[in-house]
Amino acid sequence: MPSEVPRAARDDAAPQEAQLAAGIGRYRWVICALLFTAATINYVDRQVLGVLKTTLQKDLGYNDIDYGNIVTSFQAAYAIGMLTMGRLMDRIGTRRGFSFAVGFWSLAAAAHAFVGSAGGLSAARFALGIGEAGMFPGALKTIAEWFPKKERALATGLFNSGTNIGAIVCPLVVPWIAVSWGWRAAFALTGAIGALWIVAWMILYRPLAENPRVTPAERAYITSEPSPSPGKIGWLTLIPHRQTWAFAIGKFMTDPFWWLYLFWVPDFLNRKHGLNLLQLGPPLVTIYLLSDVGSIAGGWFSSMLMRRGWTANAARKTAMLVCALGVAPVFLATRTDSLWVAVLLLGLATAAHQGFSANLFTLTTDMFPSQAVGSAVGFGGMAGAIGGMLIAQIAGRVLQYTGSYSILFIMAASAYILALAIIHLLVPRLEAAKLNRGSAVQ
Repeated sequence: MPSEVPRAARDDAAPQEAQLAAGIGRYRWVICALLFTAATINYVDRQVLGVLKTTLQKDLGYNDIDYGNIVTSFQAAYAIGMLTMGRLMDRIGTRRGFSFAVGFWSLAAAAHAFVGSAGGLSAARFALGIGEAGMFPGALKTIAEWFPKKERALATGLFNSGTNIGAIVCPLVVPWIAVSWGWRAAFALTGAIGALWIVAWMILYRPLAENPRVTPAERAYITSEPSPSPGKIGWLTLIPHRQTWAFAIGKFMTDPFWWLYLFWVPDFLNRKHGLNLLQLGPPLVTIYLLSDVGSIAGGWFSSMLMRRGWTANAARKTAMLVCALGVAPVFLATRTDSLWVAVLLLGLATAAHQGFSANLFTLTTDMFPSQAVGSAVGFGGMAGAIGGMLIAQIAGRVLQYTGSYSILFIMAASAYILALAIIHLLVPRLEAAKLNRGSAVQ
């Protein structure tokens, strides 16, 4: 997609922008680092179930359909939580809202240690889903408040890469804890980490306008772009707008396959290649290291294009197209007998998903004012979680009756191109939503 800014204008703007960026202060990146750490903890707590799937099935005695129902309970709660947590972040702000969300999900994660049946595990997963749903509405709202538009995709990619770090740490640490002290200790110890993050967040985070650690130059840089007029925006205000549905449909069509990788890939590696609990670490680490690269690279790519004068519309969609094409070969993972070929194909798919996701999330900051970002992300996250519920039910039944992941990976290979096509049809120019503030339920 070609740039829509004349070359001369770009050449004049580049030195000025570089001069402005130098020496203004970097505290916004401290905030990004806190979001990165929260995302890491979020995914450690989330992925313990997938890593311990085979162990828990043997100990608690449930089948693949039961496991699909357990995953569905998390997704159902996540859908509810995405809607309510997004509104919570917009109402009480990210400082208090984030602290509440992390505390809630940490207690729910630790509660897994006390269950004795598939039903108990479903209840614990439901509570975890409610709390963990606060992560992305809160983080995207924070990014909208703390970063100028040209840096948002990069900042989103950076914090979102924490999800991959969590997915890397989990298979390295959790099997060792489970073998040494039992699977209950794995849930209890990982669930306790969130308390440390809450302390750091409450010490380091204050809203931009009143944060004493932010220099006047950095505050001016962050707020240099036009700001939306003040006022609260109810989530019902968002529903009639094409922009809301572009984001929500994108999440509905692509999030399910991230959940598939997260909760089912350890099982795929066990079924297809015979890996036991202690052998899962290197393959999963490889997959999620590649995911980490994809998350950062996807955000960097669109931000780089914008720095070169591309519009947000051209830059975001070009990056998403490249990522959608990167997912396509994943269907070959079930057709190879080589463990590491399968791992690399899955790693490419997860990397491409994360790059796609970083730009999809950033669309909300392009199309909505910061007061509405939490609600917009929450609504789209709810749609993604509903898609996750469907894929959990489909996966459980497909595996129970066929024992093969082929159908599931074929679905994943085609979903991203179709999602991008629908997004482009709904928002061909990525124009901002014209919201009627204050007219909806608050």
